[in-house]
Amino acid sequence: MRSVEEQLALVTAAAVAPRPVRVAISEAQGLLCAEEVVAERPLPAFDQAAIDGYAVRSVDVRVGGPAAQGGSVTQGGDGPAGSASLPVVGQITAGSRQPARLQPGQTVRVDTGAPLPTLADAVLPIGWATAEGRHITPTRAVRTGDYVRRIGDDVQPGDVAVRAGSIIGPAQVGLLASVGRAKVLVHPKPRMAVISVGDELVDVDGRPGTGQVYDVNSYALTAAGRDAGADVHRVGIASTEPSRLREVLEGQLVRSELVVVSGAAGGEATNRIRQVMAELGQIEVNRVAMHPGSVQGFGRLGRDEVPTFLLPSNPVSALVVFEIMVRPLIRIALGKRQPMRRTVRARTVAPISSVEGRRGYLRGQLMRDTDTGEYLVRALGGAQGSSTHLLASLAEANCLVVIDPGITAVRTGDEVDVMFLAQRG
Repeated sequence: MRSVEEQLALVTAAAVAPRPVRVAISEAQGLLCAEEVVAERPLPAFDQAAIDGYAVRSVDVRVGGPAAQGGSVTQGGDGPAGSASLPVVGQITAGSRQPARLQPGQTVRVDTGAPLPTLADAVLPIGWATAEGRHITPTRAVRTGDYVRRIGDDVQPGDVAVRAGSIIGPAQVGLLASVGRAKVLVHPKPRMAVISVGDELVDVDGRPGTGQVYDVNSYALTAAGRDAGADVHRVGIASTEPSRLREVLEGQLVRSELVVVSGAAGGEATNRIRQVMAELGQIEVNRVAMHPGSVQGFGRLGRDEVPTFLLPSNPVSALVVFEIMVRPLIRIALGKRQPMRRTVRARTVAPISSVEGRRGYLRGQLMRDTDTGEYLVRALGGAQGSSTHLLASLAEANCLVVIDPGITAVRTGDEVDVMFLAQRG
């Protein structure tokens, strides 16, 4: 029996980021940047007002000595009187293209983002002056550069705006737009195909007959793949007839970076599926020291050696194996620095049983003590001898309780590792 660590190392070694593609920056969020985006122009491209106010020469609102930012303007000294009024000779709005020049002893009304007129070196906030007709009287001083965004303050020509290997988030999208990039080269989401196999399966728009069940896994695993960040194609139910199954698999291997097949990972039906997969590449079905989902398969199929998983037919087992084995592969392909879910220590509020010799991944509810801030957890299932197929309890879970292989019983109050699942609500 292979350990979880050994199986996970085998799986993650197969992770390969898809070939880069150029996409619109509006579609790039969450993807891995595949190029160094270098600014060709400064940002901002001109000196501009940082707030609404009056463009001034700071010397025209200084007092006798050097002006302190935020200081009161008073009469005195050898310099110009700070309380002297300044004529307002015009207004410049954001987006204005008309060149303007400020003469000594004058001011111009400016909006946030407006280009500063020539000779202006500061912006006097509206609240720092009293207006009387077409004149203002400053009440506080400003210094050179106050409330001004200088040319190139954010980005200089030649600066790297977005680095290769960085995840493109809202700030990166904004930077790309600010340097005039409409498209960017990215590593796209890995394409993932989800196939269900099993003669007992019927799609959700049908009516199960005797011995039949709804195809749960193709829907659940498709949702899990999208949650992980993959571009998922749900194939649905495939025939177990060898030639038809091979045709479906071959079709998905040429269009996917990852294939997930669920159903018959154990038992007699596995032989037919394994035989078809073996004709397309290397596939290994074995036991991994974990529960649920001990029996699982992994290999690399097709000309491009596409990572391919064979997951159990049990929906809970399939989702747990996906969480532990498949999701990290997707996250690595996306360039995420931490492919695994966040794990914390939590104190149990009830006893938990686990299977000897296997690492338990038991669905649970994680809570937090409002007084102490301590994490508390209650297992929702997975006790030895209990059913592991209850999908309803997994839907109620917000975490997986991780029990080491050497532990079969956890007492109330013991600490355990807990793996966060997707946030609810």
